Amino acid sequence: MSSPVSDNDFDSLINDDGLGLDSALAETLEPIASQAPRPDMSFFGKIPVNVTLEVASVEISLKELMEVDTSSVIILDKLAGEPLDVKVNGALFAKAEVVVMNGNYGLRIVELNSNRFNELPA
Repeated sequence: MSSPVSDNDFDSLINDDGLGLDSALAETLEPIASQAPRPDMSFFGKIPVNVTLEVASVEISLKELMEVDTSSVIILDKLAGEPLDVKVNGALFAKAEVVVMNGNYGLRIVELNSNRFNELPA
């Protein structure tokens, strides 16, 4: 029959660095992680998304909007030369500057949003 283990003995067993549980666990998990199949994401590459470039915006009253005519100037909330917002399906994806390539407008990405796909609108 085995003898009972005291609380002190149990604590020393748990906290004993000589057990090597961390290294044994790491050795067990590494092959599993490296052998895990990666899901095929090619399906998602075929889904169309709407990419828009937002120059700037401003909130004005309906009264101000009704007073707009062909000579009106509406001041926007972004300074000239600032990177513009690139949105994918309405969510901020990146900041970019406009370039012209072969007579067409293009976007040069200057900063990717760190939360690119974590906060997509529902």
